[in-house]
Amino acid sequence: MNLKDKITLIGVDLGGTKVAAGRVNKDGTREIKHKLIPAQSENPQDIIDSIVEVIEQLFVDSVAGIGIGVPGLVDREKGIAYDIQNIPSWKEVHLKEILEKQFNVPVYLDNDANCFALGESQFGSGSDEKDFVGLTLGTGMGAGIIKDGYLLPDAHCGSGEFGCISYRDATYEDYCSGKFFKDNYKTNGEEMAKAAMAGDEKAIAAFNKFGEHMGNAIKMIMFAVDPRKIIIGGSVAQSNNLFTESMWKTINDFPYPGALVDFEVIFSDVKNIAVLGAASLYLDRNK
Repeated sequence: MNLKDKITLIGVDLGGTKVAAGRVNKDGTREIKHKLIPAQSENPQDIIDSIVEVIEQLFVDSVAGIGIGVPGLVDREKGIAYDIQNIPSWKEVHLKEILEKQFNVPVYLDNDANCFALGESQFGSGSDEKDFVGLTLGTGMGAGIIKDGYLLPDAHCGSGEFGCISYRDATYEDYCSGKFFKDNYKTNGEEMAKAAMAGDEKAIAAFNKFGEHMGNAIKMIMFAVDPRKIIIGGSVAQSNNLFTESMWKTINDFPYPGALVDFEVIFSDVKNIAVLGAASLYLDRNK
């Protein structure tokens, strides 16, 4: 970790059912809090109140800034969150303005997948690499792009939405996330992984197919942004031992073999990386 000037930061990861927040202290120690949120509430203020409450539990006078990762589009400059996934009442929320008034420190917003990439850049396997893609595999597929050590600038935090690109009869997200198991096998990735580890041939075959699709997704990313490294996190990535072999078998037929010489795919092992990544927004904006 290389916290700038040994400062204290707070990071917040907003999910569909809960908010996780963490304080990274000057000495590198961390404290994490979680709170369930009333995601289906018709009043946007209910979720804002939950965020404020969990930040208040962590806030100290030495906090230099707050970063928040949200699953949706963001106006970075104004700090407005738009159309947040799984929170129907959040159509346009001026979160930066609200929280800066509450806590009197700078507040930064970004897409949650971008925060994952930033977290890996500051705290994980990307700390020694200035050119990589952070890829999240959970209920969906998201990505953040780090170029020359910075989060790739864009208009609406939408670059890296590789999961939305058409693939076969749907999109890459339908084949490279938990949706693949839900739609094709009527179960989730965790249950399928348990079955595969127990020797179930159908489950093993399912993960082999999943690996093939992941390999195709990674080749598509290589064509699009040519990273030196892809770092994969998320709940489905925890079962990477079940699909890594078939994934690499597919990657290895990339038509430009020279691009594979120093190319790596790494699976994240950093706990609470989304929260740490949100805290890293302060570092990214104040370099």
